Amino acid sequence: MVLVLERHTAAGRLTLDEYTERVDRTLAARTQGDLARITDDLPPEPPAPAAEHSGHQIAIAFLIAFLGLLVVAGLVTAFR
Repeated sequence: MVLVLERHTAAGRLTLDEYTERVDRTLAARTQGDLARITDDLPPEPPAPAAEHSGHQIAIAFLIAFLGLLVVAGLVTAFR
């Protein structure tokens, strides 16, 4: 929650005084409802990019590299 408040402050939606007051309320919160009330007047944050995409991209890159190595190894063997 503190990171959310930091991002809203950096975006200019909260002053430093408001940020400090809300962080204090966050640390004193006892329920999810308490936490929800701290940011209910702020716009929702955009969803974070899906981490699975970067994982898929890495897997595809390794697959392409592996296939490239197989092709190179086949060519080396063919020209011996």
